[in-house]
Amino acid sequence: MALLEVSNLHVALEGGPEIVKGVDLAVDLNEKHAIMGPNGSGKSTFAYALMGHPAYEVTEGRILLDGDDVTELGPDERAQRGLFLAFQYPHAVPGVTVTSFLRSAINAQRKAANGDEDDPIPIPTFRTELLAAMGDLKVPRELASRYLNDGFSGGEKKRVEILQMAMLRPRIAVLDETDSGLDIDALKIVANGVNSLVGPDMGALVITHYQRILNYVTPDFVHVFVDGRIVAEGGPELAHKLEAEGYEAFTPASVGGDA
Repeated sequence: MALLEVSNLHVALEGGPEIVKGVDLAVDLNEKHAIMGPNGSGKSTFAYALMGHPAYEVTEGRILLDGDDVTELGPDERAQRGLFLAFQYPHAVPGVTVTSFLRSAINAQRKAANGDEDDPIPIPTFRTELLAAMGDLKVPRELASRYLNDGFSGGEKKRVEILQMAMLRPRIAVLDETDSGLDIDALKIVANGVNSLVGPDMGALVITHYQRILNYVTPDFVHVFVDGRIVAEGGPELAHKLEAEGYEAFTPASVGGDA
């Protein structure tokens, strides 16, 4: 059994039409999966549903994490169990510094792991780990004292997302179009961060409609996502085929799905 298993997942906006239409997917530790699909295919909805966004309703199917059904759990409980989502458009949090945000998140994680007993990370330990991670990810030190994503460039926001991943050490990381809006230098830094973190203790699901991030994060598995469904699967060569030929061959009419 894979660490993350999604079975026949159907998702709709609350009170709205169905967007994800029966997805099966398994992601394990030390694996890099890529979901590729055109804009509007439901990729981000799938990512939000995995994390438990309240605006999206799972109408059928299950999400299992380490064998436990987490379909009805809130985002905080999923995060405590080791699920992480890096947003396509990270929100600014004025008044909360990057340092404060990260330390609070780590302490909440430690409290949940210890049965709600307070066990805050020692400040010297936190500082050492934070500075080391910022150095590895080339995150400027001055960002640590600024309000989270407030006035950050696109590249700074995405680097801080990967910094959160490095500090929180999730078991499964879902990256929703993390390559969006990045120049080539920022893209390489983000990709190197993903590559360095995925291993025996972490698996990753990279969601994108471009192949370019996959030039630096080589996936073990590629899943083509069209009209709310996975319509094809393969290895990294499938990403190159998509880049060369586009998604036309995988449209509902071409694959025999509904329009």
